[in-house]
Amino acid sequence: MNLLIKSASVVHPESPFHNQVTDILIVNGAITKIGDIDESDNTEVIDGTGKYLSPGFFDLNCNVGELGLETKEDLQTGTAAAAAGGFTGIALMPNSHPPVHSKAEVEYLRNRSQNNLVDVYPLGTISHKREGKDLSEMYDMFKSGARAFTDGNRPVQDAGLMERALLYVQGFGAKVISYPEDGFIAGKAKMNEGVVSTMLGMKGIPSLAEELMIARDIYLAEDSGTAIHFTTISTARSVELIREAKKRGLSVTCDVAAHNIVLTDEALTGFDSLYKVKPPLRTKNDVDALIAGLKDGTIDAIVTQHTPHEIEYKDVEFEVAEYGIIGLQTAFSLAVQAGLSIDIIVEKLAVNPRRLLNVEVPAFAEGAPANLVLTDPHAEWAYTRELNRSKSYNSPFMGQNLKGKVLLTCNNNQLFKSN
Repeated sequence: MNLLIKSASVVHPESPFHNQVTDILIVNGAITKIGDIDESDNTEVIDGTGKYLSPGFFDLNCNVGELGLETKEDLQTGTAAAAAGGFTGIALMPNSHPPVHSKAEVEYLRNRSQNNLVDVYPLGTISHKREGKDLSEMYDMFKSGARAFTDGNRPVQDAGLMERALLYVQGFGAKVISYPEDGFIAGKAKMNEGVVSTMLGMKGIPSLAEELMIARDIYLAEDSGTAIHFTTISTARSVELIREAKKRGLSVTCDVAAHNIVLTDEALTGFDSLYKVKPPLRTKNDVDALIAGLKDGTIDAIVTQHTPHEIEYKDVEFEVAEYGIIGLQTAFSLAVQAGLSIDIIVEKLAVNPRRLLNVEVPAFAEGAPANLVLTDPHAEWAYTRELNRSKSYNSPFMGQNLKGKVLLTCNNNQLFKSN
């Protein structure tokens, strides 16, 4: 692969070329020259004028059906969707069947995902079978390549179990990821508790269900002296709690799902199950607080929370539909729609996620492997079923025109180019 990207604006806070317009030559998957470069006959040329070149994106919260749920998504289609969305790395949630709760599952996923454009990082469970009773084989999974541990979309209700997990990972430097929801308060409700749920006559999930769990786990992390990461926070008070914890010097980080920074619970007035997600879509005040948290550094990363489902799990009554949407191909566009600058988007989608998992941030330097994405935040594109690379189609943005386009994704001497 010989590729020359001409006159692109580099967005890479760790590179000396940050905020500079330059040419980059890629030969056999490596950056061979940066600067003014003449075109040659055997090199494909990409015009990067007005476009932005950054490290490939990295998703901290991605669900792929493999193992056991391949009818929803497998590694081949999941990584294809990731590449189309600008992602060169994904962290797989352990929400499979069986769950990723031993080294056997970790090693299977790592072996199955080799030689791919997208680097795959399996996350292990905190508890055995995600049952919330006993710790999983965390150290064995860490030795096999699991960088962090979470029970995925199941909260750890037992405070004692969470405390033991936080203490245990200190011995080998892994990270615990908390999905913050008190299941006893959330109950079986299906959407955010507020004006819209009252108007629709639906039982709501109060913000307190999330905020109480965040407060609990902050205290546990402080008491144990262990870092903790909260995934998919969704309320204004959650942002405040984490902001206060950071001010006190605690090692607390968090992320937000891309759809939670653009959609509110008003999208549910038509009972469209494609908007049914968990944590639920909240209010405009919550969305504004989440965006403010991204801008001031309280929220460290944006995730896709890519959750594929077969049509029979979503094209049903709202009450019985499954939670989740696919999000790998729309995350960049949603970040643009939220009004975030390209610098913040790159920080939250490419740089910080890798730092949180202790994965090396790709370098922009001669001789370094080419791990990058070329984007145009001003370009519009139609997210159609023909362009969808996932095996599933459960996205409320399907068929819509979106602003912010991924043009090219490059990693491991492989290339994806958009139409």
